[in-house]
Amino acid sequence: MGLIELFFIAVGLSMDAFAVSVCKGLAMPVCTGKRMGIVGMYFGGFQALMPVVGYFLGVQFKDVITSVDHWIAFILLGLIGANMLKEAFDDGEEETDASLDVRTMVGLSVATSIDALAVGVTFAFLKVAIGPAVIFIGVITFTLSAAGVKIGSIFGLRYKAKAEVFGGVILILMGVKILLGHLGVW
Repeated sequence: MGLIELFFIAVGLSMDAFAVSVCKGLAMPVCTGKRMGIVGMYFGGFQALMPVVGYFLGVQFKDVITSVDHWIAFILLGLIGANMLKEAFDDGEEETDASLDVRTMVGLSVATSIDALAVGVTFAFLKVAIGPAVIFIGVITFTLSAAGVKIGSIFGLRYKAKAEVFGGVILILMGVKILLGHLGVW
C-alpha cells in the first residue's frame, strides 16, 4: 500500500472524529488552542492505537485467511464506508457537549475509532508497515480533529454530514481498489 492510499484511508478514518470535533467546537463557549489539542490528542491517539490492536489480531489469523484477504479488506472497508454514509444521512439530533473529561473523551474516542480497528486487521492481511501507518493516521486525525473544534466553533454543524459522506466514499473506494488490485484489474 502506497503513501497516497494510506493518506486517503487516514483521512477517511478521521472523518468520524472530525465530525464529533465539530460538535465539540459548536458546544464550547470559548475555543482555545488547549481545548483543540486535548480533542486532537484523544482522537488522534485512539485512531493510532486501534489499528495496532487490529493488526495484531489480524496477524494471528493471516495464515488461515491469506487466500481471501482482499475480499475481507473490500468487505470491511465497504461496510465501514457504508455505515459512515448512513450516519451522514441520518436525521437524528446531535448532542452537543463541551465536556472534555476523561470518561467522555475516552468514550467518544473509542466510538470514533472502532472502524480503525477493522482497518488494522486489513493492514495485517495486506502486509502494511504498521508503525509508519499508525503514526500517519494519528497525525492526520489529530490535525483534522483539532481543526474540527475550531471549525465547529465558527461554522457549527453545516459541514458534519459532508465530512461523513466524504470519509465513507473514500473508504468504499479504497476497498474497491484493493479488491480490483488483487483480481488483476487495477
